[in-house]
Amino acid sequence: MIDTDSKLSAYLPVLTAADWLAVDTEADSLHAYPEKVCLIQISTAAGDELIDPLARMDLTPLFAIFQSRELILHAADYDLRLLRKHHAFVPSAIFDTMLAARLLGERQFGLSALVEKFLGIKLDKGSQKADWAQRPLTERMEIYARNDTHHLKAIADKLRSELELKGRLTWHQEACAQLIAECAQPPVVDADAVWRIKGSYGLDRRGLAVLRALWHWREAEAMALCRPPFFILNHERMVGIAAAAAAEQPVDPLIPPRMNPRRQDGIVAAVRSGLAVPAAELPVIIRQRFNRPSEAEFRRFRELEKIRDRRALELGLDPTLIASRSTLGDLARDWDENVVHLMNWQRELLKDRGDGQ
Repeated sequence: MIDTDSKLSAYLPVLTAADWLAVDTEADSLHAYPEKVCLIQISTAAGDELIDPLARMDLTPLFAIFQSRELILHAADYDLRLLRKHHAFVPSAIFDTMLAARLLGERQFGLSALVEKFLGIKLDKGSQKADWAQRPLTERMEIYARNDTHHLKAIADKLRSELELKGRLTWHQEACAQLIAECAQPPVVDADAVWRIKGSYGLDRRGLAVLRALWHWREAEAMALCRPPFFILNHERMVGIAAAAAAEQPVDPLIPPRMNPRRQDGIVAAVRSGLAVPAAELPVIIRQRFNRPSEAEFRRFRELEKIRDRRALELGLDPTLIASRSTLGDLARDWDENVVHLMNWQRELLKDRGDGQ
């Protein structure tokens, strides 16, 4: 594993000379909070290598080389968001093998499925939920990590040839470019929505105030302990405590009995804080509003759906790749306003929309 600046410096010429680069990452979202990039896997024609981003290295030269090349990745969305968030890295071009497989109509498009189908090799999935922050890695973890990139070039070559044969390579290029653009955007956090966890819709305003206080307490606790929030207190118990407190019922029976006293005191303090919120400052109850489509909009939706499904059947594609039901609804409501959000090939497949425009 490359875990020092000197090792990295010795490896950079290999990357610079490489004709292609396959990349993947491993994070520790199941074991730490917030998550961090724990491993960067790289494959070239010269072999496979593991980079340790947890070591005190300057990775700037590495990402400079990445930036100058097309990177081969599989299911790049999560990797790109991680690298942008933690290393401010956004690639210039990628070849996503999962996107390619889906655009070719593959129904089993996980990496293991593609490697088995195209290369006849069965991969070990045993380390998927491992703690990638641990050092040293076990031999099994290293093999698993290297396999994540080792076969990507061979798979990409086969998929690229099929995309060219079917005239869909430009579709894939456009989809990859859109993915890069989307992952480059910083996430927007709604401070009034982030704490409204599953089950909170059944709480009254006082209960919501308690839940909000509990959520902020749990968030601070998780950050301080570097542990995922659900290890501190799960959603169901938080909602139960909030409901009991709002109903003026005891909350002590709902606090995990084996929880350490300091954390129990933190829960009680959060409950008191939520109960003390003035009536005028209580969170509002948000009800989802469903705008029933007009008869004309519903008719246009059905027409679009028929066109989408027909084209998907002809091409052997998952219909949602062309447009999701939500997208079809937006297009039926206002085609001109929403068609700009489609990729060119999606617009082309839906162009005979039959809406009379």
